Amino acid sequence: MEVKRICAAYWSATGNTDKTVNTIAEALAKKLDVPLERRNFTRPSDRAQPLAFEAGDLVVFGMPTYAGKLPNKMLPYVQEQVQGHGALAAAVVTFGNRAYDNSLAELCASLEADGFHTVAGAAFACRHAFTDALGDGRPDWDDRRQMETFAAQIADKVAGLTDIPALVAVPGDAAAPYYVPKGTDGQPAKFLKAKPQTDLGKCTDCGACARLCPMGAINPSNVAEVPGTCIKCQRCVRKCTKHAKYFDDPAFLSHVAMLEQNFAEPKANEVFL
Repeated sequence: MEVKRICAAYWSATGNTDKTVNTIAEALAKKLDVPLERRNFTRPSDRAQPLAFEAGDLVVFGMPTYAGKLPNKMLPYVQEQVQGHGALAAAVVTFGNRAYDNSLAELCASLEADGFHTVAGAAFACRHAFTDALGDGRPDWDDRRQMETFAAQIADKVAGLTDIPALVAVPGDAAAPYYVPKGTDGQPAKFLKAKPQTDLGKCTDCGACARLCPMGAINPSNVAEVPGTCIKCQRCVRKCTKHAKYFDDPAFLSHVAMLEQNFAEPKANEVFL
């Protein structure tokens, strides 16, 4: 089956899904000797229009894992505005060294409903958005090597296709509920309303946090205000060069501490073809 173009499509709040998807897509484009296009739909302005592909495209489509599934505020865009039109897809999820649970199954199901033919799936462990204590430094060089090997396997698979393949089989249940975060006491940690705080002594009012927020939740006229919906993605915390953004919600901090206590052991990546 002829592939005319590789497309890297992704939502990446803190950059790890970006690195993962682009590493795979670049290796695929090189292996198949076809052009590469990038479609980053992280910011609200990037989601103003539908994301459409076509037959002849091989799309490396990546999303992070939030509470064991795809970010629930981004899922409607993927389900309603992404159009496959017969393109092939490699579904890729990243996870912060706890587990990817049902996120890969949910991504595959969503892409298939959007008109893609999924030919591969993968879950790659990365640094957790909440803390450097989980997966620090990942994706590292060994992860990149595994991503490039995965790309080569995809290239070999599609090069040998003479017809539309069977959909890739991945573990998980796309309809399963979200993982319930817990605190150090083992009880559910309820931090849905938690929002980032601003250290006014460090903040220079550059406005980067407001410009970069995937939800457009931060007031650009006063970045200490968060009138919109915060999904705790940590983009503002990670991208602030002055380290002026932070979370102080007790339930959130208890959940982070629980993760650090129980999920420090490096997790393996998993691929499916």
